[in-house]
Formats: sequence, C-alpha cells, structure tokens
Amino acid sequence: MAFTSPYPAVEIPEVSVPDFVLARSAELGDAPALVDGLSGETITHAELGFYVGRLAAALHARGLRKGDVVAVFCPNTIWYPVVFHGIAAAGCVTSPVNSLYTPEEIAFQLKDSGAKVLVTISLFLDRAREATAAHPVDEIVVLDGAEGHTSLRDLLSTDAPAVQVDIDPATDLVTLPYSSGTTGLPKGVMLTHRNLVANVAQCRPLIDLHAGERIIAVLPFFHIYGLTVLMNQGLQWGGAVVTLPRFDLEQFLRTIQDQKITRAFVAPPIVLALAKHPLVDQFDLSSLVTINSGAAPLDESLAEAAQARLRKGADTGVTIAQGYGMTELSPVSHTTPDTGREPAGAGPTPKGTVGYAIPNTESRLVDPATGEDAAPGERGELWVRGPQVMAGYLNNPQATADTLDADGWLHTGDVAVVDEAGRFTVVDRVKELIKYKGYQVAPAELEAVLLTHPEISDAAVIGVRDAESGEEHPTAFVVRTPGSGITADDVMAHAAAHLAPHKKVRRVEFIEAVPKSAAGKILRKDLKAVAAAW
Repeated sequence: MAFTSPYPAVEIPEVSVPDFVLARSAELGDAPALVDGLSGETITHAELGFYVGRLAAALHARGLRKGDVVAVFCPNTIWYPVVFHGIAAAGCVTSPVNSLYTPEEIAFQLKDSGAKVLVTISLFLDRAREATAAHPVDEIVVLDGAEGHTSLRDLLSTDAPAVQVDIDPATDLVTLPYSSGTTGLPKGVMLTHRNLVANVAQCRPLIDLHAGERIIAVLPFFHIYGLTVLMNQGLQWGGAVVTLPRFDLEQFLRTIQDQKITRAFVAPPIVLALAKHPLVDQFDLSSLVTINSGAAPLDESLAEAAQARLRKGADTGVTIAQGYGMTELSPVSHTTPDTGREPAGAGPTPKGTVGYAIPNTESRLVDPATGEDAAPGERGELWVRGPQVMAGYLNNPQATADTLDADGWLHTGDVAVVDEAGRFTVVDRVKELIKYKGYQVAPAELEAVLLTHPEISDAAVIGVRDAESGEEHPTAFVVRTPGSGITADDVMAHAAAHLAPHKKVRRVEFIEAVPKSAAGKILRKDLKAVAAAW
C-alpha cells in the first residue's frame, strides 16, 4: 500500500529556482542573507539579487547558453549562492564538485557532465589545472583571482545587458550533482528547477523557520543537503545563512555562539561531537532552537545524549531531530517537524525516526525478496514518489531504470518501518553503498582503484560499523598476488593516493579468495559475517 503524507498538498510554483529563492530579495533589502562565519563579511538579500543578475549577464556575454554545464569546485563561501543562482539564471546547469576530490575524480566528472567551464578558488587551482589537463574545459574561473584567470569580481563588474532565459521548470535541469545512487560508480543526477523548488515548498509546513533566523552552513553546498536545505531553504525563507568553509569543531561552536545561530543542519558525526567533546562546555550555544541531522542514520541514544547535554538538565531548549533523503530526492522525502508543526493530534516525534513524509509525497515499503508491499509493521525497502524525484541519471538509462520505475517510484535501497502515526524509521540498507561522515562511498569505485595495484589480485570492500561513532568504515578484503609482501599500510596508501579522504580504506584484511556467487557477484554478506566476529 502507498502511504500518503499526513500534511495537505502544497502548491509548487511553476518558476525557476532563482525566481523562487530570490523572490523576496528586494523586500528583505538590507537584511543579511549570507555571512562569512570567520570574517563577518556579509551579503544582503538585495545585494544577492543584484549579483545574481550580473553574473547571469556575464556568463551569457561569454557565450554560455541554456543547458550548458558549469562545474563548481569550491568550498562554502558567501559567494557560492551567487555563483549557483547566477548560473541557473543564465539557464545553465551547475555540476557541484566535492571539495575533497582528487584530479582524477574531478576529470571524470568534467568529462561525464560535459562541463564547459570550471569555477574554483585559488587554493584548489593546482587540482583544477591537473584535472583539466586530463579533460580540458573552455575556461577556469578563479573566484578569488589568479594570474591568467577571470575572477568573480571581473564577472560581476560586467556592463552586459540583463538576460532573461525562457526556462521550463518541469524539464530544464538546474543542477547535476554526482551520486553513486543505490550502487556503482558516481552518476550525474538530473535535477530540474521544479525538483528543487518543490522540495523547498514541501518542507515549509514542517519547518517553522522565519525571516531573521540564522542558519549555520558547515555542511557543504556541493552536497545536495547543503544546497537545498541550508542554502536555498534558508534564503527563500528570509534567513541569514552563516557559512564555514569546513568543519572545525572550535570554529563551529564559536560561530554558533558569536553569530547567535538559531538552526543547525548537520550530520551524525557533529551530533556525536556535541554529545561527547569537552570543547562544547566552553561555549554558549543557548541561541540554538533546532538541530536537524541528515545524510546518515542518527541513533536514538546519541540524539538523546546530545540534546540532554545542550539543555543542561532543563526540560526545554534545543531539540535534536532528523530527516531522510538522498540526492535523487532533491534531497528530502521525510523529516521531523518543528515543535508545533506536528500533524493534528500527533505528539512529539520520537528520537530515532526520520519523521513524516513531507507534503505531495507518497511512500511504499516493499519486500525486496518478493516485490510485494510489506505487511503492516514489517520492514520493507522504502520507495518514494513525488515532485522532488529526479528526472534520471545523465546518459545512463539502465541505471535510471534500475532505480526509478515506470510508475514514478524511486527505489531508495534503504529498509524502513512505519508506525501507526505515519512516522518512518530507517533500519537497514538493501544497497551496498557505504556512508561515511555523510558521504556516499561506492565499494565498486574503491575496488577498481585497489585492483590497479600490481600486487593485488582481487579485492572486495564493505562498510564495517564503528561501535563508537556509528559510522561505517570502508574495509577492504584483499587477495595478494603470489609472492607479494604488500602490507595493509601499503594498500591504504595506494587507495589514499587516488581517492578523496572520505573514500579512504580504513582497515585491510588479507584473505585467500574473495567469496563470489556462480555469476561472479561478490558475496558481501559473507564478508560482513566475518567482520561481525571481529
């Protein structure tokens, strides 16, 4: 059976993402839209609208046209939203690149996405140049300037006429993030203007965020969670988005204290730090109203511990909750409502659940073995249907068909249960994907890298859950070539040289042979059984 959201359907405006997110920029005027959490540099809502228009005009003047892809390889800065919305207003498509990527990984994304321009910062320029040497683009733009490259200042100072592009929100892409999906190598996720507009509009009835609130943006904008939930949601609802370029616990705590942050959207490792790290007691975090965790499951006991610590024994104060989503869902399908935004007659949402399906969203729980709907109270693979569901994977009809069926149901690969009130809890994963610190790590990608080593004859990678953090650590089972003396440190060093830090192999076990089925499929359940005995 299909479970509908307990919330009434909302209207999805038929407009572009910039028109939707920046609709109130003139009204909000001099109110801060973006604040650099380290320097205090600020962009107002009015300035944001102006800069976006100028950047769109500059890109158009340089020959970029509707549908062209611009890769953005940049950490969180107050200028990231200017770049994203300027690209979108020009009718182009942003393909955000993970800031931790190696030149090889960047080059793969440039080639696969067909990017014409790469936008980056001077600190990342060496990797950008190496990547574009492998796969050239028309231009590298360096936001903060570098000799021989156009800067953001150059683009914003253009006197080119304003540009108006005819955008069909339902079909025209606005962003092309890369995700491993339910399995396999990274794939371009085609998200339309309507996908992103819908997801912000759908979340509104559950989130009581209002103008003047301050949202800390430490989760990266290149991740769909950061892009939609922190950046676009925060700006559209009139908040001030306070950026940090990376997660440093002391900087994070100091910024919450000094900037009077009211909302934090985070991943479970940050909740773990809030629950246990001694630094937390040195800062005044009393401005916080809500901490919402996503990107990976948040354990009930961890959420309770962090909330109790931050409340310092009081019955009220900050609430720690969680939501659920994935890149292919733009990303939110389920979330915990703010206090007072629960469905009629419902009490507080229990910790450990991901809350309710958001408006305009249907859910099913399907038995992976039979393909039939799971019985009430039973576990099943979570399927989702709604306006936030992706258009498909770029140039990959088979992967699209494997994930998105003919009836519009997205098969998430996650196993969930639902209670009588309609609250969902994610309990397991059908898919093989490893989640480490909120990032997706595809075993197939790590295995491919390991097999390039001449002293490795076979390899299999699984995620092994760490009891302390709850994180899954990429763990490699390696078969040495005859006569090889390769060590675990050698294996990890080889992987680290070719992969971003979050994809590193964290443990190596040497085995005689990788267990496989008759069809050659790695029997990961056998390896997980071995790991469970450690």
